[in-house]
Amino acid sequence: MSSRPYVIDQMISAKSIAARIEELCHEIHDEFEDTDKLVVVGLLRGSFVFIADLVRELDLPVEVDFLEASSYGDAMESSREVRIYKDLRGKIEGRDVLVVEDIVDTGHTLHHVTRFLQARNPARMKTIALLDKPSRREVDFSADWIGFSIPDEFVVGYGIDYAQRNRNLAYIGKVRFTDAD
Repeated sequence: MSSRPYVIDQMISAKSIAARIEELCHEIHDEFEDTDKLVVVGLLRGSFVFIADLVRELDLPVEVDFLEASSYGDAMESSREVRIYKDLRGKIEGRDVLVVEDIVDTGHTLHHVTRFLQARNPARMKTIALLDKPSRREVDFSADWIGFSIPDEFVVGYGIDYAQRNRNLAYIGKVRFTDAD
């Protein structure tokens, strides 16, 4: 954990997040209304709050699975090396899949994960991210659905952490360091 002191300024309220999730679920329902069971794959750890709220709002039969991938560790910058720490428990071959990510930054993680999962031959695979930082993109990747597009700020809350802290905030907040560096 960094010893640099910081404060968190609210960027996106819990109420705004809930309203946006409701809108997104209508669009997801329209895309997958013909499926018998949608496999919703959450990318751990940052998406766990988002995926919980998302699947509760979806009016579809869903199965939930998780994959843990990271290019950050405890750092504020992506290492650009994506590592898979935990694989899916279930099979996705021939199934409809929705991959849920907390934030698309450089694009490396979702690009790597979708290629990794596409090799398992899902019938259809779509992606959703709560947050998108298009100004940081290094890989040509866009999620099918985006909750909010944000500027290049380091954010926490709603499952997103800084060195394993602040995941429990009900809102998205911008980290502002208070030291004189």
